[in-house]
Amino acid sequence: MQILDNMTNTATAPAPPGTSSDPADRAAPPIAGRIAATFARLQADGRRALIPYVTAGFPFPDVTPALMHGMVRAGADVIELGVPFSDPMADGPVIQLAGERALAHGIGTAQVLAMVRDFRRDDAATPVVLMGYANPVERYDGIHGAGAFIRDASDAGVDGVLVVDYPPEECEQFAADLRARGMDLIFLLAPTSTDARMAQVARLASGYVYYVSLKGVTGAGNLDTGAVGAMLPRIRAHVRTPVGVGFGIRDARTATAVGAVADAVVIGTRLIQLIEHQPDAESVIQAAHDFLHGIRAALDTLPRPPAAAAAAPTGETA
Repeated sequence: MQILDNMTNTATAPAPPGTSSDPADRAAPPIAGRIAATFARLQADGRRALIPYVTAGFPFPDVTPALMHGMVRAGADVIELGVPFSDPMADGPVIQLAGERALAHGIGTAQVLAMVRDFRRDDAATPVVLMGYANPVERYDGIHGAGAFIRDASDAGVDGVLVVDYPPEECEQFAADLRARGMDLIFLLAPTSTDARMAQVARLASGYVYYVSLKGVTGAGNLDTGAVGAMLPRIRAHVRTPVGVGFGIRDARTATAVGAVADAVVIGTRLIQLIEHQPDAESVIQAAHDFLHGIRAALDTLPRPPAAAAAAPTGETA
């Protein structure tokens, strides 16, 4: 299945005439928000970001804010929160099922925003990114008025938005409106993304870019860390924002292999699998905590990346 490849690689027109070849000149200016501050702190410390993904309202409708806090205690640096949708074309069966269960619990965009507000009562520091599809965003605006999603997401404490089926050439205004409210627009890149596509993403992306390391849907295939390592320099030739890598990361071994070359490690499918059959909310939170704590500990054994080492103050060792 090549859905993600198609989404991240359509309409790959060349960059506009006169566009500089320097990524610094093409990139969207950074937003001075929680995501940028988090990556700056991690870079200064020579550490990689750990970004877990969970579907809002799964496996129980009221567990999500407490689960988010548990993941932060385990060492999560950014949280990706999935907005349930009935036709998640880029998701594999595990995350699709999580979304179906959340929808059956009555979880929609309004409920997801309420969960973020709840989380923000006790955590004003950890970035939260909503990940989902265009339909729920547009439906929310249709119900609550034009621009309501961006306004209400910002008011709830959301820091970034990743809309899987919004290609960059179709969402310049959306990106501008997010930036006006201090939120980042995060894009996907795939193994088949062309240089032209990367340049398009670079013009609008802020926060970080999410490189999906496998072709197809979430949870599919086996991770090829060599291919990931070969692809990231191509991406960084265009994109100045940090690069997170997801899809196929299931344990400390694969997390550290990716963390050796990436700025962030994103884990979703394996985390959903670990919590889906837990009997109660306390067990869900404990299972997620224990898994992510092990991943965090493994990532922290990695040496300081060369860029971070070069930026270290005089006298500081790597």
